[in-house]
Amino acid sequence: MDNRLGEMEAFLQVVRCGSFAAAAKALRQTPSALSRSVARLEARLGVALLRRTTRALTLTPEGETYRDRAAQLMEDLEAVERGLTDDAAEPSGRLRVNASVPFGTHVILPVLPQFLARHPRMSVDLALTDEVIDLAVTPADIAIRVGPLRDSRLRARRLGSSRMVVVASPAYLGAHGTPTHPDELTEHNCLNFSFRRSIDTWPFRVSAGVSQRPIQGNFFGNSGEVVRLMAVGGAGLARFGRFHVSADLAAGRLVPVLEPFNPGDTEEIHALYVGHARLALRIRAFVDYLATHATVEG
Repeated sequence: MDNRLGEMEAFLQVVRCGSFAAAAKALRQTPSALSRSVARLEARLGVALLRRTTRALTLTPEGETYRDRAAQLMEDLEAVERGLTDDAAEPSGRLRVNASVPFGTHVILPVLPQFLARHPRMSVDLALTDEVIDLAVTPADIAIRVGPLRDSRLRARRLGSSRMVVVASPAYLGAHGTPTHPDELTEHNCLNFSFRRSIDTWPFRVSAGVSQRPIQGNFFGNSGEVVRLMAVGGAGLARFGRFHVSADLAAGRLVPVLEPFNPGDTEEIHALYVGHARLALRIRAFVDYLATHATVEG
């Protein structure tokens, strides 16, 4: 019996989960049965869709093309079975969202309860990490990216931009003094990110132009939230997007430093997702809600 739909679903689940074992668990099948389904699909198509090694599964170019088209077909099928139109549909199903720890903590989580209350047929699986994920191999429907966009394969919705600011706690400034010029940074402990070790300078507007000033310090964090907590605790100066520290600034836990020299640069914030002619309702609903209700400007 022809089971093209089942083989398509098996393949997509393997891609989402990253392994046959995890996909088999999600589909309540055995890994061997799932492997046979994908093998039959590849045999029928006459191409390899997956590269299998002992350590990872990756998509071939043909696999990427098939994944994109098959995912759209499955979305269309779900819409047909629900018997709903785009205008009347109520978003439903599980939405997997990946975001940085700061954005998830300070922007998404404050508005997520209201979003779920508005869409009771939806569930959200939120994963927070400061590592940049690849939507082609990571099981996520939406990725929130802060900073420059590099992946042209994905569709992007701009959520806003956030002005950068150098901050420190009143306790740190009371103990070490407040710098009045960027050249004085050499006398201060500057907190940095371990995943940005190639950028050990901060920009400042000095005289007529913007120049980079070297920074140095005794702490590197692999998460923006970790670095923020160290700054609040009085460990040193740090530089963040304003959305990340707006509550700390309002409460006086952190104060801006060297603002006369702030170059006014910003971090652009986007929601990224795999592009299709017809976007899944659950993805559209979440992105629209963030664009309307999330506070990222500043």
